Amino acid sequence: MNVGRCTGCGKCEDVCRFGAVRRNVHPHDPNAATFSIDPLACEGCGVCVWFCEERAIDWCDRDSGKVFVSDTRFGPMVHARLNPAEESSGKLVTRVRTVAGDLAAEDNRDLLILDGSPGIGCPVIASVTGTDLVLIVTEPTQSGEHDFERVAQLTAFFRIPTVICINKWDINPDIAARIERKANERNVSVVGKIRYDPAVTAAQLLRSSVVEYTGGIVAMEIRALWRNLQLRLDTLDGGCQREMGCTLTGGACDKHKSRDSQGRDT
Repeated sequence: MNVGRCTGCGKCEDVCRFGAVRRNVHPHDPNAATFSIDPLACEGCGVCVWFCEERAIDWCDRDSGKVFVSDTRFGPMVHARLNPAEESSGKLVTRVRTVAGDLAAEDNRDLLILDGSPGIGCPVIASVTGTDLVLIVTEPTQSGEHDFERVAQLTAFFRIPTVICINKWDINPDIAARIERKANERNVSVVGKIRYDPAVTAAQLLRSSVVEYTGGIVAMEIRALWRNLQLRLDTLDGGCQREMGCTLTGGACDKHKSRDSQGRDT
């Protein structure tokens, strides 16, 4: 905040939805006030900069965390770690998506999986925007049922094909059946139902995937879910459906034209 240019109009305080603008009252003149920005509360949206007619607020980069690229035995994984007291934001998700998309293009990979957070806030919107398919994972609880409906409304608004998996469906079969009915009403296909199994926790403790740890029913259900997702991806129409960064609205990108000529869906 440039105090020399600030006229004390308070517009920045009015437009900040995060409470990051602090009013500093003069000790000898209650009507005179200066303003400052709380760096811990500021989300870096830039609204105060935009509305300040005196250009008294300087835009500066802010270190909110770090983005990492890790190698795993299943392929590269892009993830982020926030600094203490920082909140997740759509900007962070977008940054992770950008790095992942560039890496996928460099490595000639044709599938990118994004793990979104719960809810319908900015991080979720940034996660689903521009994707070819959204998989909603919910559980048979009242809050899970409610959150499913909210996310389904969000993806319907953006016209993104959506499917659902009901995790731990057997802990409350009645609510699971109710969620399934509501999904059918919204034209959201149920592509998987995974039962509760202590083997999942046991696999996590051994740093193993569930399908590697056990060959039981829960592993079969997870494999069936993956097969259904692959089938849905392979049958999507319109544009390049298997890679971020391909922005054509019809046909295929240059990279995938040869695949189309061979009769393969992309």
